[in-house]
Amino acid sequence: MRLRLAVPSDAAAVARVHVRSWQAGYRGLLQDSFLDGLDAASWARTYTFDVTEPMTVLAVQGESIVGFVTTSTAAEPCLLMALYVDPDHWRAGIGRQLMSDALARFQELDRRAAELWVLDGNRRADRFYRAHGWQPDGRRRSETVRGVGVTEIGYTIAVN
Repeated sequence: MRLRLAVPSDAAAVARVHVRSWQAGYRGLLQDSFLDGLDAASWARTYTFDVTEPMTVLAVQGESIVGFVTTSTAAEPCLLMALYVDPDHWRAGIGRQLMSDALARFQELDRRAAELWVLDGNRRADRFYRAHGWQPDGRRRSETVRGVGVTEIGYTIAVN
């Protein structure tokens, strides 16, 4: 597996990973009808991989995109915006490599802290992020994500 920056022509493949991850990872947290109706093609049109901020790094096996991480370093604390791995590749170390890449980028830019938001009740994500040093910080927010209302929990990590 190798990591590389996303480019505009990757949008459809990234959207497939993104949608499949939501459908598997958020089952039981969001309505089945909503998850079953997700359309990768419409998601692909929303990505902006021709910019450096935010930045998306892909995990590629052979010719297949199997995961991605999107980060923003425009502000302090920096932001881990998304980290998803195709469900067929869960528990293979891909998420760990994407996380390491994101944290290394934050450190290279001499950032002090980073934050992320996790869907309330997402135990899998909670375990993953805690295993990598992130901690819930007591913040909660209500958001509309892809047209559905959700509650998210804030996590932070000291970077340097």
